[in-house]
Amino acid sequence: MKSKFLLPFLTLGFICCIGLFFNPAPYVVSSSNLNPADIAWMLTAAGLVLLMTPGLSFFYGGMVSKKNIISTMLQSFVALGVITVLYVCVGFSLCFGESFHGLIGNPFTYFMFRNVDMNANSLLCPTIPLLLFAVFQLKFAIITPALITGSFAERVKFNAYLLFICLFSIFIYAPLAHWTWHPEGFLHKWGVLDFAGGTVVHMSAGYAALAGAMILGHRTSFGDNKHQEPANIPFVILGTGMLWFGWFGFNAGSSLGANTTAVLAFATTIVASAAAMMAWIFFDAIRGKKISAMGACIGAVVGLVAITPAAGFVTIPHALFIGFISSIVSNLAVRAKNKYNLDDTLDVFPCHGIGGISGMILTGVFAKDVGLYYGHTTTFFYHIIALVIVSIYTFGGSYILYKITDKIVPLRVSLQDEEDGLDFTQHGETYKLKKPLMKSETIN
Repeated sequence: MKSKFLLPFLTLGFICCIGLFFNPAPYVVSSSNLNPADIAWMLTAAGLVLLMTPGLSFFYGGMVSKKNIISTMLQSFVALGVITVLYVCVGFSLCFGESFHGLIGNPFTYFMFRNVDMNANSLLCPTIPLLLFAVFQLKFAIITPALITGSFAERVKFNAYLLFICLFSIFIYAPLAHWTWHPEGFLHKWGVLDFAGGTVVHMSAGYAALAGAMILGHRTSFGDNKHQEPANIPFVILGTGMLWFGWFGFNAGSSLGANTTAVLAFATTIVASAAAMMAWIFFDAIRGKKISAMGACIGAVVGLVAITPAAGFVTIPHALFIGFISSIVSNLAVRAKNKYNLDDTLDVFPCHGIGGISGMILTGVFAKDVGLYYGHTTTFFYHIIALVIVSIYTFGGSYILYKITDKIVPLRVSLQDEEDGLDFTQHGETYKLKKPLMKSETIN
């Protein structure tokens, strides 16, 4: 018996059993404000956002070496299980429970989804059941730590990763979500705008990725171009398509209803991503590179990241500009990262971190009626202050959490395990494509 896994197993069992002692909210409807169209759309949107995490698995998995495809994909996919259990237990309550001075939610307000019922909530979700709102928000909590994995791919211990994402979700994601999205959160009260998670999701994941890359250090193969060739570019294209499709739920679903704001967010999402994709590949071409599938996919995702905080607040022409400029900035950030020899394996900070920062700033510029473009300085000013606060908190907090994790479970695999590949050494599995038949071997 592997005793090191006994404690996580017992902890899971305890969490699953303790819920038996808490009376759940009665699943009866007493609210008259529920809107069937809003419910239908939000069920769809929640499903779309769920699809993004498997999409991220393919997106990341196709970029790493063949010996690390399964481990990289599983690091994203397993968040569906780990974060769901954690979120039901205490995560949702920390994000959206009764506010403690605008800093964090009361962990007992919705502990084990207690009081999460089928009725609308006037503060959080006025036309859909609170349970549906909680499930929709769960998908954001799932994908955020999954995004981080690309920075330390090919060298992290799986059990250490599981511990880190639990700590990250409780101490980084939950407070940030409360600050920004809870009506009593202090950033929300300042008027900081984050429509669908540019700050809460992408900036937090980006800074955590930067801290992770710094702490875990270089891969043994870092700088060896042969070992850094993507294993499966069609996986990357598939993952991009799944992400783009799911992102319509991510952004348009954040309107929390079937309304015109959802339509605007849907439209700005596709426009910004298209502009970013084209800007990336043309900018590469100007610099003497070939137009590539990888470039097109990365550019599209950067556009999706950048428009996320602004999706329901900006016009279509402004969405085009946001996609274009953020793509150029992230492209240059990737180049700078390579220059300074930072081994962020899959460019999480240059793409998600810098993309989220760009989107947050440009939201303060172009937000309808309150942005700098419209002659107002207050929103932009608070966005810059929030940018500084969030940057320090997410990077510093993540750095500390990595150190704590490493003290409990060493973060990095051995050099031999890294050389052999994490698929086999961490999971006992391998990814092998069948050898294609030669012409002489074909059967007539």
